[in-house]
Amino acid sequence: MYQKGVQTMLESILSQRGITKIWDCSKQAYSLDQWEKRRVEILTLLCREEYGFIPCSLTSLRFDVVEDKQYCAGKVTLSKVLATAEFGDKSFSFPFYTSIPNGKQQYPFFVFPNFRDAIPNRCFPMEEICDNGFAVLSFCYQDVTSDDNDFSNGLAKIIFDGRERKADDCGKLAMWSWAASRVMDYAETLPNLDLSKAVVVGVSRLGMTALLTGALDTRFACTIANESGCSGAAISRGKKGERIKDIYNRFPQWFCEGYKKYIDNEQNLPFDQHFLVAAVAPRKVYVASASKDWWSDPDSEYLSCVAASEVYEKLGLSGFIHPDRLPEVGDAFHEGDIGYHLRDGLHDFSREDWLYFMRFLKRKFKI
Repeated sequence: MYQKGVQTMLESILSQRGITKIWDCSKQAYSLDQWEKRRVEILTLLCREEYGFIPCSLTSLRFDVVEDKQYCAGKVTLSKVLATAEFGDKSFSFPFYTSIPNGKQQYPFFVFPNFRDAIPNRCFPMEEICDNGFAVLSFCYQDVTSDDNDFSNGLAKIIFDGRERKADDCGKLAMWSWAASRVMDYAETLPNLDLSKAVVVGVSRLGMTALLTGALDTRFACTIANESGCSGAAISRGKKGERIKDIYNRFPQWFCEGYKKYIDNEQNLPFDQHFLVAAVAPRKVYVASASKDWWSDPDSEYLSCVAASEVYEKLGLSGFIHPDRLPEVGDAFHEGDIGYHLRDGLHDFSREDWLYFMRFLKRKFKI
């Protein structure tokens, strides 16, 4: 296993790729206050250069329960809620769903930006999640704003109102992240949820969304990114498969426009994606990969956990506990505050992934 003070094979790989330290490596420990100052610097950097800032302020927020029904043979209450946000004289609404077991205790819960609004669906085995003692608050990401280069609908319309985006204005990932935090606002009103055990989780582009949300919103005790790949959890320098050129040229709407200057220019990034993973500290973070998801590049996702562990260790936490090698199919590292698994198969959000995540959370939350 990893030994402090010894140059490991993985550290050599990171060095060869030009991966920079998040902190001055000459210092052995940092206080939480020192880290919080550095964390704010990192988040400002990531938003300015990659994800963008939301340039308008929320003035009020209202929630209306549209529908309640019993689900899963009466074990779960499924509710549809409409969130209405006001920005001065403008307003915007989007729906989301709560799936909460019908017990008397407070439940740990997931906030889940979802590709679909159907419950359950291929990426969302809701009954099994609730049977394991978790609640889920989910929303369809395109109910917030469309997944294209149209900035004239949904939240994007409220933000931009026909004007052109500035270089550091938000892309759609930041807007979906904003919505996840509004769902968390609603969670705070529900007495049957354990707010100390809130988790944000997503897959693919919504795994990027989850990482950004967990870094920005400290109410989440754990952040889970499933196969988030390029511009998510995966290290950009030396990455195989999808690169910034590929993702930006195909999905420019996800990012701030300033991000395009790093096309074929990863070596000049003033950060790498381990900065985003580490920005969740001191809270828990989990990165998951799939063996045949070469476009996301499991090795680069794993290396991001290795590089982010520096922060956790300097805060006196356990960080990423792992062997000194690249990941192998079936690996699941759950001992530290950074979790990871590599399952067999393709890019997807499988039942197996959910089971790994719940196993990690039960261990860390002691449930």
